[in-house]
Amino acid sequence: MGNGTSIGRVRGLGSAKHGAHHWLLQRFTAVGNLFLLIWLAVSILLLEDLSFISVTGWLSHPVPAVLMALLIVSTFWHARLGVQVMMEDYVHDHGSKFACLVALNFVAFAGAAFGVLCVLRLALGA
Repeated sequence: MGNGTSIGRVRGLGSAKHGAHHWLLQRFTAVGNLFLLIWLAVSILLLEDLSFISVTGWLSHPVPAVLMALLIVSTFWHARLGVQVMMEDYVHDHGSKFACLVALNFVAFAGAAFGVLCVLRLALGA
């Protein structure tokens, strides 16, 4: 295995051993988002009107509140996985890549936490 050619430098390195897991997680969150978005669209269409009182009354029930929280968490997780792949592919400096991934994780976690907090406030009537 020589170091002179491109294939010689790549041979023997193997995979990073986490690509399939990442790919599967992204597909699972995509399928979950699809079902949850269909549920949300049907639920909104079945409401008598889209007033604040009507929507908060609907969201104050346990099943819609839990499903809405799941939709928020799954959407942010799916987005984080996709943006992480883009950052790993296009940010080449290791320090910048680390900083970008830390910022991405912070934004994804903060966005999901804020969304779930909003759902909880509406569900609990605060």
